[in-house]
Amino acid sequence: MRNLLKIIILVLIAAGCCALYLFHDLKGSFDYALPRRVVKVVAMVITGFTIAYATVVFQTITHNRILTPSIMGLDALYLLLQTIIIFFLGSDHIIVTNKQLNFLISLVAMIVFALLLYRFLFKKGRQQIYFLLLVGIIVGTFFSSISTFFQVLIDPNEFQIVQDRMFASFNNINPDLVWLSLVIVGGAIIYAWRYITYLDVLSLGREVAINLGVPYDSIVRQMLIIVAIFISISTALVGPITFFGLIVANLSYQFFKTYKHKTLITGAIVLSIIALVGGQWVVERIFTFSTTLSVIINFVGGVYFIYLLLKERKAA
Repeated sequence: MRNLLKIIILVLIAAGCCALYLFHDLKGSFDYALPRRVVKVVAMVITGFTIAYATVVFQTITHNRILTPSIMGLDALYLLLQTIIIFFLGSDHIIVTNKQLNFLISLVAMIVFALLLYRFLFKKGRQQIYFLLLVGIIVGTFFSSISTFFQVLIDPNEFQIVQDRMFASFNNINPDLVWLSLVIVGGAIIYAWRYITYLDVLSLGREVAINLGVPYDSIVRQMLIIVAIFISISTALVGPITFFGLIVANLSYQFFKTYKHKTLITGAIVLSIIALVGGQWVVERIFTFSTTLSVIINFVGGVYFIYLLLKERKAA
């Protein structure tokens, strides 16, 4: 009951942040400004939802609260793909100028990469998850190195376009991409939500879950695919946000102090919406676009990550 009250309070705060962002300082320009703000709010809700859900599930599967799905190299693959497209095809190519086509290519490439990684590396045995993480780190580092190589050689004018893709941005979001992402996320969550109770058992460990009758390997595969889809959507829609999932997931753990994933995931989602919508309002109204929300999130997330490392070391 106490956690339900906390969620209700957070939902009210999130609704207040959305209302503040939507209606603050409109000055009668409802027909022009309001629809654009609605698109941005929906994009932030989709991003917050996908990252929060994917991070909590990923940390449950790996039994590690300082890991995020970006460790699998999806963010690095996205940057590599954007860099290669602009380097070989130029910034005026249709794949670059057509946001819908760029979104679909990026989304399909990241999902296919994740599926291939899971298909060839997910083998039976108690160490399969850790081997998967190790390969993900190596591949992500490899992708980042190739991206850096091409960025050094690229034309300075076109590098500016690549640089814009390195940081998440909620400005100039294509409405068609937002509604397409909403449909994909909606379908994925309908499929994934029925497995949410299994996560409570998966958090106990592989052996315990199998002894309790949970088809561990099958559930983990399906959850990893959902994680890959959600992270791919958020990255292709707004760009990479490295530490955001780490922040909201661990805040949810500390705030609710429960093992039930329905509460943890719901809390992380609402916290992410508050952070994104409220943070974007601060960036636009207080900092007057002098910085981006992703820069602030990565800075705060980096400090928080160091804090968690020190905390884990002290506990050990």
